[in-house]
Amino acid sequence: METDKGTLKDTLQEQGTILIVEDDQKLAGLISDFLQQQGLTVALEADGSAAVQRILDTQPALVVLDLMLPGEDGLSICQRVREAGFARPILMLTARSEDQDHIRGLELGADDYVNKPVRPQVLLARIRALLRRSAEPEDSGNTTRLSFGNLLIDNDRREAWLSSELIELTGAEFDLLWLLASNAGRILSREEIFVSLRGIEYDGQDRSIDVRISRIRPKIGDDPEIPRMIKTVRSKGYLFVAPGPEQQ
Repeated sequence: METDKGTLKDTLQEQGTILIVEDDQKLAGLISDFLQQQGLTVALEADGSAAVQRILDTQPALVVLDLMLPGEDGLSICQRVREAGFARPILMLTARSEDQDHIRGLELGADDYVNKPVRPQVLLARIRALLRRSAEPEDSGNTTRLSFGNLLIDNDRREAWLSSELIELTGAEFDLLWLLASNAGRILSREEIFVSLRGIEYDGQDRSIDVRISRIRPKIGDDPEIPRMIKTVRSKGYLFVAPGPEQQ
């Protein structure tokens, strides 16, 4: 899925820059040069201990965040900026291939991750996908607001409320919740979800969707042990079930 360079550049001019938090100066320079060649605006930060304040002060359109940094590691930075209300996309870079590191990053609020050694075209595709979803959220037909009992989801504002209380969701979590809710009553396979949200085919191993589901459930008042709203359908995928009158 391709996005016009001019459109992405306009989006970045409106929202800010891409901030790369990476202590490997050679790698940071290569990534920066490549992205700027694609018409994007880039800023660099090498010090983990300065990254949190830099992100909160400048509010970049997207953060490319290395996992291993001097001063403060990427997982801690991700957690702290999310807790401080930073809602824009975070894409983590990791030299580790262990699932647990990827899962931990997603649990702390990362939207996506790319393994090192970084392939520039793969990184660019992931950045484009995150920016596209952040700038132009898709809706289901003309519906931009969905209500399920005491749960309200507004796609125009990209916000959700439970009993009139705003729910804290990352961009990726909101996208997944909206996709499931706007297809209430229909089982969505992991393959469908992956293609819709990330623009790439499901490799059969990535657990990012499962991790986000586990984070979303308690936030919307669903029981993680015996879910009523977002159900796992074995060997098929996930099903969003609208609550009946007795549950509303």
